[in-house]
Amino acid sequence: MIELTERIAPVESAEIFDSLTLPFELRIRGRLRATTDNGTDVGLFLDRGPVLRDGDCLQSAGGEVVRIRAADEPVVTAQIPAGLPLARLCYHLGNRHVQLAIGSIDDQTGWVRFPPDHVLEELAERLGATLKHHQAPFDPEPGAYSQAGHSHSHGESHEKSHGEGHGHSHSHAHSHSHSHSHSHREEHDHHHSHGSGKGHVH
Repeated sequence: MIELTERIAPVESAEIFDSLTLPFELRIRGRLRATTDNGTDVGLFLDRGPVLRDGDCLQSAGGEVVRIRAADEPVVTAQIPAGLPLARLCYHLGNRHVQLAIGSIDDQTGWVRFPPDHVLEELAERLGATLKHHQAPFDPEPGAYSQAGHSHSHGESHEKSHGEGHGHSHSHAHSHSHSHSHSHREEHDHHHSHGSGKGHVH
């Protein structure tokens, strides 16, 4: 049995010894015996840390690298218009303290994925979502505190690439997210003040 004891940064495919496909409930465990996708017995002996995500790599003392894959499992994916409806859905589902995976189909439509749950499904439909019950990987959002650096950089790039041209719900949130930078807020408000009359809502 190969003992996987170390979390390492993703490596090139040529360096991967094998892959290990696990459902979410097993990716949250640091101690686990399992069989890789090619039939090798492995044991996980990891320090407590973030949930194993799809694409994460583990290494043994002997140097073998195993890549984690998120298994298909029963999930519910709620599709809803992007912007305020998606934000409202995430807020109310998040208040239930459940793990959520969040993504987007395009600029107009977002999605939230969670394990099947009648209460959550009813809540999502009441907020205007369309539900799909299917088998898919469940790779929820990482904790904002345990991976603050990564989450922040992702959020910045997403806002900068999608923040323009989506109406004032996005521009309002964007300016607040940069409230620590006075000069940026002024430039941003000035940019939106032409033609809308709403540039100085602050």
